[in-house]
Amino acid sequence: MVSAFMVTFSTKCNLIIICTIPGLITMATQYKTITVTPLGHFVGAEVSGVDIAEGLSEQQFLEVRQAFVTHGVIFIRNQNITPDQHISFSERWGEISVNRFFQAVESHPVIAEVRKEAHQTSNIGSSWHTDHSYDQLPAMGSILYARTVPKLGGDTLFSSMYAAYEHLSDGMKNTLHRMRAEHSSRHAFSEAAYVGVGDVEGRLSNAAEATQDAVHPVIIKHPLSGKPALYVNGEFTVKFEGWSKEESQPLLDYLYSHAYKKEFTCRFKWTQGSVAIWDNRATQHCALNDYDGEQRLMHRITISGECLEPSSSELKCG
Repeated sequence: MVSAFMVTFSTKCNLIIICTIPGLITMATQYKTITVTPLGHFVGAEVSGVDIAEGLSEQQFLEVRQAFVTHGVIFIRNQNITPDQHISFSERWGEISVNRFFQAVESHPVIAEVRKEAHQTSNIGSSWHTDHSYDQLPAMGSILYARTVPKLGGDTLFSSMYAAYEHLSDGMKNTLHRMRAEHSSRHAFSEAAYVGVGDVEGRLSNAAEATQDAVHPVIIKHPLSGKPALYVNGEFTVKFEGWSKEESQPLLDYLYSHAYKKEFTCRFKWTQGSVAIWDNRATQHCALNDYDGEQRLMHRITISGECLEPSSSELKCG
């Protein structure tokens, strides 16, 4: 695995400046084996020149990983991969974290299905969130492969949590640096969460296992870039540590509305065979539910992460 590193990027010349990457590039260089096209000012890029089925050389994989760190989420189109190839590619990024609640691919249980059938009305992931923030060691990233997509709709939005942090006032930053927030899976995946939702059968399960609780800094120091990022999300964050839910909600609501401002986002239109690789510590995402009457089937593998360190020395990890 690559150790923590810092990356800066110039969209004019695809310049990467890499610091403290033992065994890798130690001077300014250009992408040599891939092409990177930014999709948004703060987040997202399409990567071309990659064939996951054929396999990536070590140099090519390192460049893809650099683009991932720089842009928070990268998209690779026109891939034709088997479940085994999906798994092999994912294992290059880290240890696989098996989702407890999504329906798994029967032949490959480490792959989760993100599915909506033509007769179903609700979709999975329609609220802004980051994956697995309810775990003590939250997921590093997710690798999503499009198997069936609607003719129109079903796009995914991504937002930069670096930008969300940077555009807070100094007073708000100083306040949040000293705070931690509680995250949980209980309200999202327990039996009670499914009351009144009539078409999740066959897509979500194991409600009895929704017992995860975790506390993380509100402003984290990103493990790879070292940059501060906002780390609360409307799907899994419950409240601030030491605050009541009633006290927490107004500030959380403000942070959510701030974090999802359009200028911090990019939008990806899926085509069959597209792959998205996103950083769960640097971005949040939501899947649009605007394709009733059509099927959408994605295969997702989640990559294990680590304890999130606070941006402030006043707090400790975990």
